[in-house]
Amino acid sequence: MVHRILIVTAVAAEADSVSAGLAAVATPAPEHVPLPGGLSLRRHADGDRARVDVLVGGVGPASVAAATGTALAYASLTGGERGGERGPEHGADRGERPHDPPYDLVVSAGIAGGFQPAAPLGSLVVSSAIVAADLGAETPDGYLAVEDLGFGRSVHPVSGALTGRIAAALTAGGVPCAVAPVLTVSTVTGNARRAAELAERHPGAAAEAMEGFGVAEAAAAYGVPVVELRAVSNAVGPRDRAAWRIGDALDALRRGVPLLGRTVFVEAPCT
Repeated sequence: MVHRILIVTAVAAEADSVSAGLAAVATPAPEHVPLPGGLSLRRHADGDRARVDVLVGGVGPASVAAATGTALAYASLTGGERGGERGPEHGADRGERPHDPPYDLVVSAGIAGGFQPAAPLGSLVVSSAIVAADLGAETPDGYLAVEDLGFGRSVHPVSGALTGRIAAALTAGGVPCAVAPVLTVSTVTGNARRAAELAERHPGAAAEAMEGFGVAEAAAAYGVPVVELRAVSNAVGPRDRAAWRIGDALDALRRGVPLLGRTVFVEAPCT
């Protein structure tokens, strides 16, 4: 059985690190599969064990949700292969959703800010929950999450069994990691006041980024398990570009991905 994994990044530099890591366990040169809307998958194959598609989905929850949804819809209607595996008898021309999920696992991956001291620079954070940290309303009495307003959701919990397997694989490979909530924000934190507000509102959160919740919303619509994997490039707090370690974070991502490619990505189930 070939396990199908979709890894979604925001920008090409993150996808390059992911693909470089996958080259150690799969095809060195990925196949490029065009998608509607000008998108493209980088497809890495590991024989008959796993197929890992890497997608550059754009910055921010809206862009990445649209891109992830496109990839999931494409895989649902075609089996994800160029030319298609599912024909009219599977509903591809009737707009019907196939019964089988298009992927076994979706991973939102990239660099992020880390809450200190929980997530040191150069470490990885595995999401125990994917949280839309600013999806709600400000009131005279404080912030209300969208659930408190009576509609929608702002949290996607992640299976403890899945995060445990990922953390075990990373730790065994010598890549430090934390398992904790990862926050999705539309505006990156740039001062101590905002960092303190987020830490108080979301106790235990270890990282903030801009795409995880968008990826999770798209994955949930197709019934696919989702997890977020973030490499810490800077501390959440006052904006200090001189202190950023983007290269170290991208290197941590590159070193972490093949550890999952040898374990979690080829094991079943991905939940």
